[in-house]
Amino acid sequence: DEDVPVYSTTITGATADPVKDYLKQIGKVALLNAAEEVELAMRIEAGLFAEDKLANTPGISRELERELRWVARDGQRAKSHLLGANLRLVVSLAKRYTGRGMQFLDLIQEGNLGLIRAVEKFDYTKGFKFSTYATWWIRQAITRAMADQARTIRIPVHMVEVINKLARVQRQMLQDLGREPTPEELSRELDMTPEKVIEVQKYGREPISLHTPLGEDGDSEFGDLIGDTEAVVPADAVGFTMLQKQLESLLDSLSEREAGVIRMR
Repeated sequence: DEDVPVYSTTITGATADPVKDYLKQIGKVALLNAAEEVELAMRIEAGLFAEDKLANTPGISRELERELRWVARDGQRAKSHLLGANLRLVVSLAKRYTGRGMQFLDLIQEGNLGLIRAVEKFDYTKGFKFSTYATWWIRQAITRAMADQARTIRIPVHMVEVINKLARVQRQMLQDLGREPTPEELSRELDMTPEKVIEVQKYGREPISLHTPLGEDGDSEFGDLIGDTEAVVPADAVGFTMLQKQLESLLDSLSEREAGVIRMR
């Protein structure tokens, strides 16, 4: 049997630039036209059918079993080919989500999981181009991963998508206007109220660690600038201690009954 070609959907390597190596690797696979996508999808479907028959049909002949195993392996080859030819699509989409809390390599890895799901779910009989169908699955995988992994504070997936849309519009308006757009200007583009724009912008801010170093030498931290509302001012602490001592001295000069009444108060 011919071995199934493997197009890696994971990024590995010991070089200084694993992204460059990965792009070089996936760039060797030719892009597909619509007819080639349909042919691969048909082979994948046949392979899945063969796998089902092998798993659920007892007592089949050796000859039929051999044929079914060949079809199943051919389906795996087709799946690997369809995956490999679309890995560049994942990279292209992942670039749009950089700088929002996840590393570029992690975005690619998550997008590749979405691509695998798209290959498994693709229905070639509907006439859509595979890349159009896969784009939705890739984006969903990336945005879900961002919601789950990229933030200390968990944000619902639908809100992550709104944040991303706001960021895209904000970047475009920054280029068009030459300045940061106001909430009112953004609200008109996004069809939401200015108050909602401000709320979404708050969600989109990354939390800052209290241990973030400050100053040129980094000898202090952001948390040092935040006052502790529970902390006692040293002068107040000394004054409170002296007051306690004076009160105890006063109580000692009273009768037991009088001191007891004051302590109860």
